[in-house]
Amino acid sequence: MGKKIDSLANPDDLDRPATDERDILGELACTNTALRRAARRLGQLYDEALAPLDLKATQIGLIAEIERFSASGSEQGPTLQDLAARLAIQISALTHALRPLVRDGLVELRQDAEDRRTKHGVLTRLGKKRLSEALVLWAEANNRVEDVLGRDSAATLRALADEVASDEFLASYHGE
Repeated sequence: MGKKIDSLANPDDLDRPATDERDILGELACTNTALRRAARRLGQLYDEALAPLDLKATQIGLIAEIERFSASGSEQGPTLQDLAARLAIQISALTHALRPLVRDGLVELRQDAEDRRTKHGVLTRLGKKRLSEALVLWAEANNRVEDVLGRDSAATLRALADEVASDEFLASYHGE
């Protein structure tokens, strides 16, 4: 457990971790920190590649996901709930991310024909055009990442990331 703090301890001691805590911190390999740092770096590289379109990689990912859902037979486009679940984000974060895409005419939000509380994301013609343009720039960046990492390492990285993002991983983590 942790070191018990004596109410009469020197206040300066409270600002320093105990020796055993320093040892643990020195040996700790934080998967979360490493993945977030790697994700930020990759995000910067893809954002840089997509800068000529004035779009971020996260926006292209969102537009591509709407297109994937639509291509699978949903004429209305995905519901925002389905989209958020597929992207593993909160609905509030999704609606925040959609605002500039709607504002710029790339995505429309349409009410469901049967349940007016439900909204669907649909790509506009401009959204489809931007996605097509972005895929060329994205592919160049993606190929460059694979060249630098190596094809096998890049495939392993994607497979591990997909595994961590899976419902099975989450259930296993929670002991279900």
